[in-house]
Amino acid sequence: MVSLAVTTLGIIFLAGVRVEARLGDVRAISQGQQAANIDGHNYMAFSQLRRLAGEFFDHYPNLTQADLYQDARIPSAQDLQCLADFAVLTKDLRNLKIWALKMIDSWGTLPSGVLVGNWWDLGHFDECLGIDHPDATTGRHVRGKYCFAKIVPAPSVSQALVMKTALCFPASCSAANMDTLLSRLFQTLLNVEIGTGVQIVDETTCQTAESKSYDGVTVFTIVLLSILAAAVGLATCYDYFLVQDEKSLPPVVRAFSARANSRSLFRLVDTKANPNVIDCLHGIRCLSFIWVVFCHDYLVFAMSPNMNMTYVLTWIDSVFSLFVKHGVYAVDSFFFLSGLLLVVIALRSMDRTKGRLNIPMMYLLRYLRLTPLLAIAILIYMKILPLMGSGPLHGTVGFDDYSVCKDTWYLTLLYVQNVATDRLCISHSWYLAVDMQLYIFAPFLLIALYKWGKKAAAGIFVLLMLLACCLFSIMVINDLSLGAQGGESMRKLYYATNTRASPYLIGLLFGYFLHLKRGQVFRLSRLAVLVGWLVSLSLLATCIFAVYGQNTLPIVEEAFYVTLTRIAWPLGLCWLVFACMHGYGGLASELLSSPLWQPMSKLSYSAYIFHMFIECLNGGLTRTNTYFSDYQVMLRFWSDFGFTMLLAYLMHILVEAPLAHLQSLLLPTKSQQNPRPKEAPSLAGEAAVQEAPVKADKPKKAEVEAEAPPALH
Repeated sequence: MVSLAVTTLGIIFLAGVRVEARLGDVRAISQGQQAANIDGHNYMAFSQLRRLAGEFFDHYPNLTQADLYQDARIPSAQDLQCLADFAVLTKDLRNLKIWALKMIDSWGTLPSGVLVGNWWDLGHFDECLGIDHPDATTGRHVRGKYCFAKIVPAPSVSQALVMKTALCFPASCSAANMDTLLSRLFQTLLNVEIGTGVQIVDETTCQTAESKSYDGVTVFTIVLLSILAAAVGLATCYDYFLVQDEKSLPPVVRAFSARANSRSLFRLVDTKANPNVIDCLHGIRCLSFIWVVFCHDYLVFAMSPNMNMTYVLTWIDSVFSLFVKHGVYAVDSFFFLSGLLLVVIALRSMDRTKGRLNIPMMYLLRYLRLTPLLAIAILIYMKILPLMGSGPLHGTVGFDDYSVCKDTWYLTLLYVQNVATDRLCISHSWYLAVDMQLYIFAPFLLIALYKWGKKAAAGIFVLLMLLACCLFSIMVINDLSLGAQGGESMRKLYYATNTRASPYLIGLLFGYFLHLKRGQVFRLSRLAVLVGWLVSLSLLATCIFAVYGQNTLPIVEEAFYVTLTRIAWPLGLCWLVFACMHGYGGLASELLSSPLWQPMSKLSYSAYIFHMFIECLNGGLTRTNTYFSDYQVMLRFWSDFGFTMLLAYLMHILVEAPLAHLQSLLLPTKSQQNPRPKEAPSLAGEAAVQEAPVKADKPKKAEVEAEAPPALH
């Protein structure tokens, strides 16, 4: 009768695959495809499991205590309840009760195209969790529990791949119970011995419809956001209904008014009116941020339940994939911008104050401007994201396990997470740590540049060369590739401040050059401009396309490539900025210098911090297999990007802008005759420089671009 029910419903078994790591793991598989292939005998053997749900209930028509666990032990209350619920299920399954049929109808199936990468089946998540059958005899409810079973189908299959299928069984049963039952079933059907160390069903993959009560931190987060929202709502109503002239708006009300902050956010400033403004930086900042989000979308999509995973192995060798694999240069762009703006702004300030620099206040302002939003982001990722949405992959799509935040949150707020732990709370915040550490060191370079000028610049150049040699030596001596598996490569080559300093120092040197030549008109011949653009574009193109067609390089060649490209990329950007500043940018200048970038530039810090929230949320809502292609990823990108900017605007109104206003009221700089709020932080932007307590001219409005950086993980 069970077989008849299953046949009627068309239940068949799935073999699902997950790439357990990032895109680099897929590259590793592509390099060893022979080991990843399933031969004909293994495929035919696994084809016997196409009716796994039917086989399961036929094999266990009357479940006993001995079936539930491997070793002899006294059954627990949970074991007894699992047995009772299974008895109710099998009885109603024989009677073809709808609720019981739903239990097996929601299991995963083996789709067509297994041999070309359709290795996932998510079953029917909502059907399983929607089961809530009241048992009249016991008065209890039998509810559904959704889990994944993972199987390595054959010894010849790469360990980077595991087969996954959706299961649905009574919620009273544990994953360990189902693990034992499936192990014995596979041993019987396939005549193979499954070791005790092989875990088929993991409790961490299981979900039920039962909602968990909020803990204290969750309640605190909700209350905090509610208080901020109430403050913004009240201030906005006061501004809209009771204030006729915005100049008469009280400072505290202005700080929280969404109307006033939105007016400031979307106000477009004519940067051409101020020759000291480098207006093309808005465009560079925004395009680099878009590149970051685009690359992260590809990495998230590659970890999704794609039905054509073998195509990923082909795509990874395509020309277009280079823009994703080398998206790391977006980070180098931000380091370059940070160093550039720090020197340009700080040296102007030091000229007015005769070389005085209030270093402790610089650090304090910087910390206060970046940390509040980051702290709230930790709370939101850790406590609010798990409450948002549901799905088979909810909480598993993305790079991070945000539950580790309860142990490492303080390292993130101290900006040492890149060196103090391998368990990053918000992994893409590593850039903030590196940039903060460089910022702590930067005032000493600023003082040296102000006092010793070109001699200090020569010293910075020597430091740049030494750090490049250090990076090269680390890779060669330790035989450490940037694409190596494991945390050592990321920790020593990707997250390390010393290996990331080159673009920052080049930005410092270029900013010093612009400071020396400020106000000077450069008249270049067409040949000089052409040579400048050819060299710049050649440097940028070499960084991206130089290793096309080579999935691996000898360690010495890779070390040269990594070391030199971290210098070449910011050098290419130097000409781009210089050409746009002095009228030789052409179409590039028209694009990058457009004032339309300004609102997005102001939102870029918040958008970067929260873009992974949107990507993880949307990825976790997936309920069916996806199809990997450039067009499909582009569709996902635009939706993720759009909602990211909406969320960034919301966080700007709730957190960034109000706190930036309050900071300017509580900690005004000495140069501010009439203290006015600074802009909220933006990616790779302004250096917060506190002037010494001497009389000085008020700084021009748009000379300072708010600051804070992004990251590419």
